[in-house]
Amino acid sequence: MSLVTRCQVCATAFRVQRAQLAARGGKVRCGKCGAIFDGVAGLVDEGAAPLRLEPSPQLGLFDPTRRGQAAETQPAGESDVPEFLLEEPTNRRVAWLWTLAALAAAAALLAQVGYRYRAEIAVLAPATRGALEAACTVARCRVPLPRRPELMSIDASDLQTDARADNLIVLNALLRNRAPFPQEYPALELTLTDDAEKPVLRRVLLPSQYLDRVRSNAAAQGIPPGSEVVLRVNLDPGGVRATGYRLYLFFPQ
Repeated sequence: MSLVTRCQVCATAFRVQRAQLAARGGKVRCGKCGAIFDGVAGLVDEGAAPLRLEPSPQLGLFDPTRRGQAAETQPAGESDVPEFLLEEPTNRRVAWLWTLAALAAAAALLAQVGYRYRAEIAVLAPATRGALEAACTVARCRVPLPRRPELMSIDASDLQTDARADNLIVLNALLRNRAPFPQEYPALELTLTDDAEKPVLRRVLLPSQYLDRVRSNAAAQGIPPGSEVVLRVNLDPGGVRATGYRLYLFFPQ
């Protein structure tokens, strides 16, 4: 059974089906003025007064038997589906937003990995050093040599008094880089101990403090792969008497 609804804007009456009104909760678009109105609220009694019924291409498309006819009479460039029947593009927009968010997250993760392992990347892929250094110029960082303490060791060391001055001690150490790539010079932690092996003095020596002037100039090149470096460092214990020592290497954070 068909019903008649009247556009609340232009007062044009159209014949509709119940399924048409139920499709969008009663919301329909007028085929004449294009206004969206409540088709249920606009229902009129067809027998109450003579009505001039206008064909509605939008409402007519609800009827499967008239879709072909509407498509033939529809002006070129218009959609075959009436606007109010189209699904809202919300899902598509949400999908695009999720895609952009995923790409942004992946880019951020890639940047973090590149920042964390920039030294290793520059060594394993030398062609990337220029790009990494350019990025570090913006990020106010630098591309250091790798720091892999597990691939570096102190193969030998000893601590002696300096024959030329009783208040000085001499630390001798042999550092070995066991990595297949150059590494930064590490920091050294020297701890002097007493007879009970309790620490009485602890000192951290940075490369700038234990390298001589010649090697300080070449410190930026690091310790070559598979190479060893002999160190000799004069220290003033400040009058502390010690009978033993411990020596460790590490890379400051």
